[in-house]
Amino acid sequence: MANKKSFQKKMPRQKKARAGCKKRIASKKATAKTSKRSKRRAGKSKLTRSKKRSLKVKAQQSASAKVTAPLGELVGYVTHYFPHVRAGVVKIKKGEIRRGDLLYFKGHTTDFKQVVTSLQIDHKPIEMARSGAEIGIEVKDRVREGDVVYKTQS
Repeated sequence: MANKKSFQKKMPRQKKARAGCKKRIASKKATAKTSKRSKRRAGKSKLTRSKKRSLKVKAQQSASAKVTAPLGELVGYVTHYFPHVRAGVVKIKKGEIRRGDLLYFKGHTTDFKQVVTSLQIDHKPIEMARSGAEIGIEVKDRVREGDVVYKTQS
């Protein structure tokens, strides 16, 4: 009798193990079916995802190139901003900036034009600065690091 009881105790465990195995096999078959479907669908589409993405990027670039008007001559970019004195530090890449020039500040949230009234290097007022110099300019609005500075005509 002891043997029968031990056999009966083992029986449900074996059934559970078989059922679990069947579930695993069924889930593998289901994933195989879905992968076959996705392969068929992929074969039907002519453009892959990467090609579609590259076409989308090219379309956006051409659209932005058409809309953008000439901003003027690129002079430099903003490296720092001092909010208490409302002054921005501009690193001049090429060209020169003189007192009285009209500058256009363009960035992610920055977009304004301003005539240069105050121009300084090391807290000393100057009339003109050339490429390679880092100058301080009094600005009417907040500028951010990385904003681009253009020299415009009007």
